[in-house]
Amino acid sequence: MNLAFDRSAGTGPEVVCLPMFGMSRVAMAACFSSAFAGADLRETYLDLPGHGDTPANCAPTSQAVLDTVCGWLDDRVDAPVLLAGASYGAYLAAGIARQRPELVRGLLLVCPGVTIARETRDLPDEPPLDASTGWLDDAPAALHEHFDAALGQRTPAVVATVLAALDSGGPGDATFLQRLQSGPDYALPDENAEVVFDGPVTVLTGRQDRVVGYADQFRAMRRYPRGTFTVIDAAGHYLPFEQPTVLRALAQEWLRQQHLR
Repeated sequence: MNLAFDRSAGTGPEVVCLPMFGMSRVAMAACFSSAFAGADLRETYLDLPGHGDTPANCAPTSQAVLDTVCGWLDDRVDAPVLLAGASYGAYLAAGIARQRPELVRGLLLVCPGVTIARETRDLPDEPPLDASTGWLDDAPAALHEHFDAALGQRTPAVVATVLAALDSGGPGDATFLQRLQSGPDYALPDENAEVVFDGPVTVLTGRQDRVVGYADQFRAMRRYPRGTFTVIDAAGHYLPFEQPTVLRALAQEWLRQQHLR
C-alpha cells in the first residue's frame, strides 16, 4: 500500500499516528512528537489517501481509507502497534481496533469523531469562552465560522499555530477529500457496533469542542473496559495545539499504561 510516511529512529515500540481530516503527517508530528518526547518510541506519521503527499489511491469512502491503512500496517509494521489519532484519524483508529484488533496494542484518541453525521452529534450548547480582541483577524474569512466552533483557546497565537498546521505538508487532493466527506459512505459501516476493545485506551476531548463534542465520546467508553476519559477545559477541536502541555502529560500516562514508562 502506497502511503507517504515519516518514521523516527527510536528503538522502542512503534506508535502510528493518523491525522485530522485534510491534515498531513507533518501537522500530526507537530501535535504528537513533543507529547511522546523521551519515550524512545518509533514514531510513524502517515498521510492518509488524498492527504498530504499520498495520492487518492482508493475509493472515496471511509471503509476504503481504513482498509488502505490496514493494508499498510500489514505490510510495514510488526503488529500489534500503538495507534494515535486526532479527529478523523482517531475515528479511523477506533475503527481499526473494532475491525482488526490484532493490529492494535493500545489507542490514544484525541477529539475523536464518534458519529460522522453532524446532525446526530451531541455538541456543547454553552456559549464559547471569551476571545481576545481581533483573535480571528489573521484567519481567512472562509475559516471564521469553523474556528469559532472549533477553538476553546480563542487567541491570535492559537489561530496562527492552527493555520500553520493546516498549511504544512503536501497539498493533498481536494477533489477526493470533498467526495469523501460529502459521499454516502463517509461513515464506517460499523460505526455504531458495540465491539469491545480490551487494550489500554485514552480518550481526550475538549470542553469547548463544538465540532465533535465530548458527550458522545464519554458514552462510547463502554467499548473500552481499560479506557481513561478526560475532558479538558479551555480546549476545543484543535486540543493538541491549544493545550500541548496537558496533551503531553496525558500521553505520557497512556504510555505508562502500556508499561513503557
